[in-house]
Amino acid sequence: MRVARFSAGGDPVYGLVELASDGGKHPDTVAVISGDPLATSVQFTGERHALADVRLLAPVIPRSKVIAVGPNYAELARDLNQELTDTPLTFFKPNTAVIGPQEPIIYPDFSSEVGFEGELAVVIGRICKEVPPERVQDVIFGYTIGNDVSARDIQFNEAQWARAKGFDTSCPLGPWITCHLTLEEAQNLTITTTLDGEVYQNASTADMVHSIADLVSFISSYTTLLPGDVLLTGTPGGVGLMNPGQTVSVSIDQIGTLTNPVIGSHDSAGANQ
Repeated sequence: MRVARFSAGGDPVYGLVELASDGGKHPDTVAVISGDPLATSVQFTGERHALADVRLLAPVIPRSKVIAVGPNYAELARDLNQELTDTPLTFFKPNTAVIGPQEPIIYPDFSSEVGFEGELAVVIGRICKEVPPERVQDVIFGYTIGNDVSARDIQFNEAQWARAKGFDTSCPLGPWITCHLTLEEAQNLTITTTLDGEVYQNASTADMVHSIADLVSFISSYTTLLPGDVLLTGTPGGVGLMNPGQTVSVSIDQIGTLTNPVIGSHDSAGANQ
């Protein structure tokens, strides 16, 4: 099951994405559902759209928080000359940082070195606290793709990462939430990030230092997780810088591809946020 949040010319609605498996003979579609799948029971409305005819939005706007993880792949730690820690390094991104597929990442005026970080994102499905690793599967609604956009020059010159990683448009999410993966399957997915079509990141979630189960368990040990909270699980090595006019795409097998253009702040007037 793939849950999307989209607009077909009106207010945002949710739907179930149905990908055709006939080699393109029939279009991919999205079937509209009533209600919020993270909060209420839902029903099919009978309305259906071709996926190409709708505008995909961020599949979830976290009700309270996005929790991100610092170095969680050994290769990235080497790239950035950072140390891996026995316990995960975590930080928060505000929900105002969230944008959806094809929405522009706005290059902030205060930075001259903005980078991409393709990541597997976990969407929490129920209120939970102090979840043991063996129960983590029970609290996960599904998985989507995230890009932990970071102002590198600010990140390495300020003690706190709030400005470097929390600015508006610094958390693209999408294209939808994939709900049918088991925890074991999610822990063995290929992540590929391209900039203008050139591959920069290509790794597996199996390479995480701290597993998905351990991350959810650790984070829930100090903060209550709510339905719709998003956990960014860390990025592999190969991160790079991007500039206005470029396009970044993050693909994760069995989930999809999240693509966003990068624009300058002076070009952002009228851009959808």
